[in-house]
Amino acid sequence: MEPVFFRVFAVPLLSLTFERMPQIAKYLLITGAALILIGIVWWLFPGLFSRLGRLPGDIRVENENGGFYFPIVTCLVLSILLSAIIWLARRFL
Repeated sequence: MEPVFFRVFAVPLLSLTFERMPQIAKYLLITGAALILIGIVWWLFPGLFSRLGRLPGDIRVENENGGFYFPIVTCLVLSILLSAIIWLARRFL
């Protein structure tokens, strides 16, 4: 006799997971390939991303006791780039 929890929660969850597995696998492969490509570019051109994190508009407050750094413009730029990449991926895949 199987537990009630398994019949109520796990079986519907497993059927949903197995239905969508090819789509999830495709996204994981694309994400992995993109991370490898970014890693290779970063390794070949280390100075390419040197300004990232030190853009004009990033907030930096320093004194003798410590400091505070909030990269607001860097966050905005990365958000725009990632949104554009995700939009293109969803449009063409």
